[in-house]
Amino acid sequence: MVQSKAATPEQYLEELPDERRSIMRRLHEAITANLRGGFVSVMNYGMPGYVVPHSIYPDGYHCNPKLPLPYMSLASQKQYISVYHMGLYAESGALDWFLSEYADRVGGKPDMGKCCIRFRKADQVPVALVGELAGRFTTADWIAAYERTIRR
Repeated sequence: MVQSKAATPEQYLEELPDERRSIMRRLHEAITANLRGGFVSVMNYGMPGYVVPHSIYPDGYHCNPKLPLPYMSLASQKQYISVYHMGLYAESGALDWFLSEYADRVGGKPDMGKCCIRFRKADQVPVALVGELAGRFTTADWIAAYERTIRR
């Protein structure tokens, strides 16, 4: 399931195959439990997204101002589970923190792109660490980082 037609994150989770549903639900719950300062959980780009709503940041996302400002997303891909965190791309301190914590808790380096963390096996997903990563920014922190580094 790359892109879902689900209307809500809960519906997305219910549509997942049994072998993915539990870990994706745990990730979703860890993220939502740790979000700070006004982020909301919505469907964004066909996956559960955690965004700054237009009521807080009326400008929206520079790529499509009709969309709220994205912060994090989750996706169940064919070969792996993806966690997208825009702050890892925008703030080197957040990336350095995550890499250090991942090495300490899991060992080695994560399979990553610029803001995408890929997990091939559900039992190797550091759920608590992903939750802590969600709490690294408030909406005000994220808006400031976004305007400073991404939106130009």
